[in-house]
Amino acid sequence: MRKWVERQRNVIDFTIAALSRRKGKNLALISVYTFVVMLLGSVVFFTGALKKEAKMVLAEAPEIVVQRQVVGRHDFIPIRYGERIRRISGVASVKERLWGYYYMAGANYTVMTRDGFSDEVGNAVIGQGVSRTLQIQEGDALALRGHEGMLFNFDVKEILPAASELVSADLIILSEQDFRDFFGLEKDLATDLTVRVRNPREVATVAAKVAEILPDTRPIIREEIARTYDAVFDWRGGVIIVVVATALLAFVIFSFEKASGLSAEEKREIGTLKAIGWETGDVIAMKLWEAVAVSLTAFLLGMVFAYLHVFVASAPLFEQVLRGWSILYPEFRLTPFISPYELTTLFFLTVVPYIVATIIPSWRASIVDPDSIMRS
Repeated sequence: MRKWVERQRNVIDFTIAALSRRKGKNLALISVYTFVVMLLGSVVFFTGALKKEAKMVLAEAPEIVVQRQVVGRHDFIPIRYGERIRRISGVASVKERLWGYYYMAGANYTVMTRDGFSDEVGNAVIGQGVSRTLQIQEGDALALRGHEGMLFNFDVKEILPAASELVSADLIILSEQDFRDFFGLEKDLATDLTVRVRNPREVATVAAKVAEILPDTRPIIREEIARTYDAVFDWRGGVIIVVVATALLAFVIFSFEKASGLSAEEKREIGTLKAIGWETGDVIAMKLWEAVAVSLTAFLLGMVFAYLHVFVASAPLFEQVLRGWSILYPEFRLTPFISPYELTTLFFLTVVPYIVATIIPSWRASIVDPDSIMRS
C-alpha cells in the first residue's frame, strides 16, 4: 500500500509539472470550461430556486379553487354556489375571491381584495413594482379609470414590503366595495371560490363532488397548480438552454476534439515516459489526475460563479426570461436552494464526459510502441 501511495504521489508531482508547462493553454481551457459550467449551473439553480419559492407560496394556498366555466372560458361565479359546496362532507370552509387585471402604462396590474380590508373604502395598498412603475409613494393619490371611463382616486395607504415582491410586485389591493364599483361587478358574483378541506387525503374526492353537483364549474386542486408552475419553469429553463446553445456547442466540439486524439506534443511525452520505464497504468493514471484537476477546478469555479450570479446578483444574464413578468420586474433575491440531485446531474453532464474524453485517447497512445510514437 505504501509503495502504491508513493507511486501515485510521484505521478501527481509529474502531472502538476506537466500542467505548469502548458499553463497558458490550460488556463484558457479552464476559463471556457468554467463559463460553460456557470451558464448551465445558473439555469439549474435559478429554475430550482423559483420552484422552491413557488412551493413555499402555494403551501398557504387553499386546497381547491372553484372557477365557473362559460363556453369553456373562466367567468364570474355566483356566490350562492358556495352554499352548495359547504354542504359537501369534508369541506371546512368556502370563501369568495375578487380579483382581476387592469392594463395601464404598458403593464398589466393585478387588482384584488383581501381579508380585513373591506372597510377601507377609498384607500389602496400597492406592491413595490406598482410604486416604481407609477412613481407613487405612500400617502400619494392613485388615479385609475374604471370600467365606464369614470376616474377613481384612491389614497395609497401602504406599500407592500420588498420581502414579498416575488408575489406582490404588480398588486393593487382595494376594498370590496371599491372593487365592485371600479369593475362594475354585481354583489352576487365573485371571481372564484376557495375551498378548505378538513382531511388533505380527501381533496380529490371533494373536488370530484364539486364538479358533480356544479357541472358548469372547474375545481382546481393545489397540486395541479404546483405541477403547472413546475412545468412553466422547466419550459423557461429549456428556453435559456437553447439561448446558451452556442456555449454548449463549443463544449461539445471541445469534448469531441479531446476524444479524437492527443496532440503531437502529448504523444511524444507519453512515448518518452514509456521509453524510460513507465507502465501503461502509470500513463493512464497521470492523464486521469490531469483530467480530474482540470475538470474539478472548472466545475467548482463554475458552481461558485453560478451561485454568485443567481443568489447574489439575481441572475442578470437571463432573469427576464425566467421570471416571466412583462414590465413589472420584481426586485428580489432568491433564497439559496441547491439540491444534491442538481449538483450530481451537473457533475455527470460536465465532468465525467471530459474525463472519459481524456482517458480514452491517452490509453490508445500508451499501448503503442514508444519508438513509433517518438518517430512520428
